Amino acid sequence: MAGGLPPLPPSYAQGLELIDEAHSQDPNKIDGPDGPKSLPYELHYARKMTKWLEARCPSASPELQLACRAQHFKRWQLPRSSFPMTRTGYLTWRAKQKAQAAADVASLLASPAMAPPLSLEARDRVAALVRKEDLLSAHGGDAETQALEDVACLVFLDDQFDDFEAQADIDEDKMVGILRKTWGKMSEPGRQLALAMDLSDRAKTLIGKALEGAS
Repeated sequence: MAGGLPPLPPSYAQGLELIDEAHSQDPNKIDGPDGPKSLPYELHYARKMTKWLEARCPSASPELQLACRAQHFKRWQLPRSSFPMTRTGYLTWRAKQKAQAAADVASLLASPAMAPPLSLEARDRVAALVRKEDLLSAHGGDAETQALEDVACLVFLDDQFDDFEAQADIDEDKMVGILRKTWGKMSEPGRQLALAMDLSDRAKTLIGKALEGAS
């Protein structure tokens, strides 16, 4: 866990370890410190989420820390390819993935592997954050949910953007549109962190074009 976040109480620290144990089962591997194709991707992603949470919300609650770590919990069990490759298919997949991840994490945090398990209130809060309930808007909302959304967007820009943009079916106009939507999801603190990132020249160019039409 990133050193700049508040220390987790023992039961939450145990929960984080169990979440990472689940991430380590991801069959999709990337290059890591132990060699080519040695690092489970979702473990890598979870660590990135914690890294950016430290920057975005250094006083994050224990529940927010666990929810960020579990954002893609067992995502490989519900692949994008199992839904139609349409906008509707994508939205359906995302909704089901969030609901499944939240339910699975809440179950893990209540399991016999936890000694003692987290309280029902804490488990429900983690699950609600994973589902990204009550995002901030002009009419109010949940600041922690927005922080998690910001962190997910920051990880996309930091760790996934260049590979995503290089896909054969992603042209410049489509990428600019995706970036505008990403920008629209973020709060001002998240946007400021994004602008300060050390990004590739290509990413900076596309983000500049996206911001020309973003609010």
